[in-house]
Amino acid sequence: MAKGYKAPKQPKQAGMMGQLQKLQEQLEQAQAQLAEETVSGSAGGGAVKVTVTGDQRCKGIEIDPELLKDADVEMLQDLLLAAFNNAIDASRNLASERLGPLTGGLPF
Repeated sequence: MAKGYKAPKQPKQAGMMGQLQKLQEQLEQAQAQLAEETVSGSAGGGAVKVTVTGDQRCKGIEIDPELLKDADVEMLQDLLLAAFNNAIDASRNLASERLGPLTGGLPF
């Protein structure tokens, strides 16, 4: 070894690895909780509602039967798209709230 070289102390390395492992466990737990939480987005004054989980899985779509009486397919498609995008945005915001403190702003 070179003169003056000081090997790193093992306790610091072990402590750092323990902290990383704990952080990984916290992230996994937060992600599991996100998979259980749901958020919704709506369009057309609530005529179309989409529910997604915090990990961005679509769980349900509700359409007011009154909306179907007009049978305007293009309007229904637009409302579904808007409601779904609103729900996905809400899901991303929820994930950011839950995971942000753990990731220190890193993308996930």
